[in-house]
Amino acid sequence: MEAVHGSMLLVFAVIAIALLILMITRFKVYPFLVLIIVSLLLGLVSGMPIGTIVKSFETGNGNTLGHIAVVVGLGTMLGKMMAESGGAERIATTLIAWFGEKNIHWAMMVVAIIVGLPVFFEVGFVLLIPIAFNVAKRTNKSLLLVGLPMVAGLSVVHGLIPPHPAAMLAVQQYHADIGRTIAYGLIVGVPTAMVAGPLFALLSSRYIKLPNNNPLAAQFLGHADDAQNNAKSAAPKRELPSFGVTLFTILLPVILMLVGSWADLVFTPKTLPNDLLHFVGNSDVALLLAVLVSFWTFGASRGFNREQIQKFCGECLAPIAGITLIVGAGGGFGRVLMDSGISKEIVTVATAMHLSPLLFGWLVAALIRLATGSATVAMTTACGIVAPITAASGVHVTPELLVLATGSGSLIFSHVNDGGFWLIKEYFGMTVGQTFKTWSLLETIISLMGLLLTFALATVV
Repeated sequence: MEAVHGSMLLVFAVIAIALLILMITRFKVYPFLVLIIVSLLLGLVSGMPIGTIVKSFETGNGNTLGHIAVVVGLGTMLGKMMAESGGAERIATTLIAWFGEKNIHWAMMVVAIIVGLPVFFEVGFVLLIPIAFNVAKRTNKSLLLVGLPMVAGLSVVHGLIPPHPAAMLAVQQYHADIGRTIAYGLIVGVPTAMVAGPLFALLSSRYIKLPNNNPLAAQFLGHADDAQNNAKSAAPKRELPSFGVTLFTILLPVILMLVGSWADLVFTPKTLPNDLLHFVGNSDVALLLAVLVSFWTFGASRGFNREQIQKFCGECLAPIAGITLIVGAGGGFGRVLMDSGISKEIVTVATAMHLSPLLFGWLVAALIRLATGSATVAMTTACGIVAPITAASGVHVTPELLVLATGSGSLIFSHVNDGGFWLIKEYFGMTVGQTFKTWSLLETIISLMGLLLTFALATVV
């Protein structure tokens, strides 16, 4: 079959995404099936060799799941242990006491920025979602009001602030100073998170109503309700774990990942201590260690026996099976977009426009993000394209601001080919349409506001 080139590839990409949305929203076909069907059809019409289409989808699916499946699985176990022990309840009540019910959306943004600094978006999300469910239930507020500020905080630090892998790579490619990049990132990121998070959440939670029954929320709310409803039960009411113990357990993976990122500063690279620090700082290993610690802090020390802990671990995985498949399929779709040449075509269009370096960095990252669905892929790929072009143009540009502009572009309009889109849709119990109106719009606000504040900062530094 003859390969398709040029603008026809872009037309096929638009048709594929429109077909995907239509089949899921209008005809209610299960997203996992739709993503596979549309990916295969797109591979066929774009002229990919027939023998490589399925392989391309499987590669994207496998690459995405390789990281996400382990993270979501371990994160859900940690969340379940925190819920059953009452740890999520303890954090929720403490946050409410500190910030007050009226300001709880600000509290969630602050916590997300702190937790999100050293961890991938998905890791931060699965760590914090049990707390969001608990806070929403205790304050009787919409999950959107509590959850959107959380995902805004996570997303901003994911895209703009080192030590995130993509931001770190951008710092190296653009020869930026890491300290200044973090400082400028906070100057741009915090106001951006405030607008896209708490302020946007206040607005959207008025107009979008989530279903009352969320099966995933039930997994993370523990059995506190059963104990209250059945006050005469023979079982004594368990004491909640302390705020310090709960915070230590949930921040343990964050601390380990930070330690891992500092390994080269502490020990000589390629030595055993250095390798060990990198090993425990890997997100999968850090989460595994935190889960094992939680078996004591949230399990044995709270009076649960081995059988109960095993049961919690088993029953919390069933509801996330569907999400994990959908997220993987989104990665498969993104890979077909790349292998068919659509992503490359998008970059070619951007390069021909001869824009200012900051706007060019933002636009290339934004277009790759729209095509592949991954903010990390968008940022890392855009750096490789933008760095040599900017250097050759001779136009002076502050490298730290170029990192921020590229990072902002990589966060634009998350849609159906992004694993994060399906993660948030399923956990929040939203329809595809509602996810576009909340999460996709939130990401676009972050992207545009990040670019505007970067330009504003460029006039000062």
